[in-house]
Amino acid sequence: MNAKLFEPINIQNLRLKNRIVMSPMCMYSCEKQDGKVTPFHISHYESRAAGQAGLIILEASAVQPEGRISPEDLGIWSDEHVDGLKQMNERIHTYGSKSGIQLAHAGRKANLEGDIYAPSAIPFNDQFKTPKEMTKSQIEEIITAFKQAAKRAKQANFDLVEIHAAHGYLINQFLSPLTNKRTDEYGGSKENRYRMLKNIIESVQAEFEGPIFVRISASEYHDDGNSMSDMIYFSQQMKNQGIDLIDCSSGGVVPVKINTYPGYQVKLAETIKHEAEILTGAVGLITTGIHAEEILQNNRADLIFVARAFLRNPYWPKQVADELGVQLEGPKQYNRGWQ
Repeated sequence: MNAKLFEPINIQNLRLKNRIVMSPMCMYSCEKQDGKVTPFHISHYESRAAGQAGLIILEASAVQPEGRISPEDLGIWSDEHVDGLKQMNERIHTYGSKSGIQLAHAGRKANLEGDIYAPSAIPFNDQFKTPKEMTKSQIEEIITAFKQAAKRAKQANFDLVEIHAAHGYLINQFLSPLTNKRTDEYGGSKENRYRMLKNIIESVQAEFEGPIFVRISASEYHDDGNSMSDMIYFSQQMKNQGIDLIDCSSGGVVPVKINTYPGYQVKLAETIKHEAEILTGAVGLITTGIHAEEILQNNRADLIFVARAFLRNPYWPKQVADELGVQLEGPKQYNRGWQ
């Protein structure tokens, strides 16, 4: 079978051997709370590369210590993080997989000691601390932190970076009218709410030569939140800035109950792909090869982002290749089991 899922794709000068992406998922595994790569991280990501993922995007990695979701998160706020990340990339690249890192700041959803920060002083819920409203100088510091993180990502030999602007974390907090009540140039109109992300994209591009993705929450599941027309506007702006792909997730901005089912977010990726005319990634309970292939064959998205299925099975690409009747070449050491 000629399965599109296993066809290569070129994004700028980067060639992915297939359309399967290991989606970024926090592992909360930095036991020393220093943001550094551990043996677990290396074995975790290397096994998915051996499993033949075309692209592996590391979990949300904080550009500032106060931007971690938890004390156990990976970090990229210091030059001391580079060596461990570089070592991990050597292992990932051994198997022909490409690597990315998700640059992130949690904002008001940081579960840490000390002060946390957000565009406006509104807590996520009763269990979270009330954040401090950021000053303009603090905004500039974070934009610079993304720039420095992008430089370290290049030093660590990542093939691409993804800017985390989804799931109610800091950039998403600036984008959403539900969380951004500012009256300066960073709040109010959608043009102003986009300004933080705009400036971060420019700062990352100044240091990182290669594809840049952005993950967004394309639905906020709230009548007063961003509409799809707003998300299309943001996506068009990102395209104009040179962003290569929009990774379309949803939710997390405010506490809401989401009705999930296989492919529940695919329509978001499909709409943005065609309305903004930009590459998109589809994510959200895509667990079978037939489902992934339907998305690609019908031009609903360009990459398939897989999360929980990869936690269950590091060799998920082999599983779906068998399902689709595709002969997938794996590590030569595994030939007896893969043929």
